[in-house]
Amino acid sequence: MKNKKLVSILLCICIVLCVTASAVIFNHYNSFEPIVILYENDVHCEVSGYSKLAAMKNELLNTYKHVGVVSCGDFVQGGTLGAVSKGEYIIKIMNKVGYDAIALGNHEFDYQLARLNELNELSNTSFLSCNFTRINDDSAYFDPYVIVSYGRTDVAYVGITTPDTITSTNPSQFMNEDGEVIYTFNNNRLYEVIQNNIDAAKSAGADYVIALSHVGYSESGDIDDVTDIIENTDGFDAVLDAHSHSVIEEITVKDKSGDDVILSSTGTKFEHIGKLTITKDGLDTQLIKTQSYEKTDPLTYALIESINNDYSQLGNRKIGETAIDLNTHNENGDRIVRNAETNLGNLCSDALRIVTGTDISFVNGGGLRSMIKAGDISFNDIFSVFPFNNQVVTAEITGQILLDMLEMGMMNYPNEDGSFPHASGVTFSVNSNIDSSVKLDENGFFTGVDGDYRVYNVKILDNATGEYLPLELDGKYIISGFNYFILDYGGGMSMFKDARIIDAEGVLDVEVLERYIVDYLNGVIGNEYSAPQGRITFTDGYSDR
Repeated sequence: MKNKKLVSILLCICIVLCVTASAVIFNHYNSFEPIVILYENDVHCEVSGYSKLAAMKNELLNTYKHVGVVSCGDFVQGGTLGAVSKGEYIIKIMNKVGYDAIALGNHEFDYQLARLNELNELSNTSFLSCNFTRINDDSAYFDPYVIVSYGRTDVAYVGITTPDTITSTNPSQFMNEDGEVIYTFNNNRLYEVIQNNIDAAKSAGADYVIALSHVGYSESGDIDDVTDIIENTDGFDAVLDAHSHSVIEEITVKDKSGDDVILSSTGTKFEHIGKLTITKDGLDTQLIKTQSYEKTDPLTYALIESINNDYSQLGNRKIGETAIDLNTHNENGDRIVRNAETNLGNLCSDALRIVTGTDISFVNGGGLRSMIKAGDISFNDIFSVFPFNNQVVTAEITGQILLDMLEMGMMNYPNEDGSFPHASGVTFSVNSNIDSSVKLDENGFFTGVDGDYRVYNVKILDNATGEYLPLELDGKYIISGFNYFILDYGGGMSMFKDARIIDAEGVLDVEVLERYIVDYLNGVIGNEYSAPQGRITFTDGYSDR
């Protein structure tokens, strides 16, 4: 009898608990407050978009109680306002907008790590990168993630920076005085590092985990990209991506456990503003064309105008004019400066060679950031081409070093490569039927060529006769380029370690371009640069050997 009573009491307790739990779940489900997260990526100093972003945030707050703003990186570089202030102007504007989370892109490191630390202090929102660490140190250099509370819902943002940063920005900042690499973006254990931070965020109470990824998306799927991260980790609810400038409104990718993860990316230069909505029914992303959104936030707009006024005296100064467009993209809007010879590349490499008086010069495609339109040329225009403040370096190299540099610059052709060489004083052919046999070490630095060279028929201009003569592998040549490559081995160009540096205290890239236009072209860029000059020949064989 006592046992029956006890069973009855326990049964009643269970029923009450179940009803209570059901009521709690029901009430939580029905009282869930929607969250809107606005996101952007690869703004590259297109500052006019920030006033629209702020206006959109304020407008949504009239409808939603919780509205956040996040960035997926590459915001301080790509325009003159960023270059002149080394990022400070951009941080001031972002502070005015008000961000919940900011992930680091590779170009945030362009002004060097010490400056990035200063910008992090200036920012009202701490920068995120879970995979940037000191070698043999598991703790992230910057905050790996942040948890933001939107009412009773906690959202974790995990920052991921492309491992290519080790060579795509100035590599010397990641080395000690002996030239040893002491920092890493953990390419070899990327999935493990990311998973550890997903798990840590969930253990800390996150209801949702969102990646702010600066890794990039590949439509072809033939290279490692952000989808590989999703497929090899477990626990992301959404991944907001950057780096490849892709426009992805919303696709789903299965994670390691087979769950769907939303992937989205806004393009570049405020082409779109992303809107991620979290409701009781799930997550949804959409892209809003920034140009079509007409509202602006007056406070953010006033700050941008104030900054522009401070800068305008320098930036609007006329230095010359051009009869033709100098291009980074083709007529279809496709970027070609990283896998094709362009008239802008011809102009800039000529400027470097002729002003410095060297035998040859080269400018990498990834360093040519903006076209110059026909008409008047301002200092702002050429600063938009060269926003990195690269120092011009001259060095003596062998023909073998030049050949290796050209070969590495062409290793990914016909795919885009920031190291694609726009050269002056040299012509060469590329056999695209030969697979690249360039060998790299674990950090992406050149170690040699183990097979046939794709680059052949290299010829060097004889300044005395105007003829192009065959390259001599053991010959000595004077080259001009930027510190990024010749001193710091950017792009993995470590063959320059064997160069003899002649001058490393030269002028800046933008100064050389201005001097060439003003002093050598008398302020007018004419029809000699109307089209690429055929310095690179792409072939399918050896017919012109």
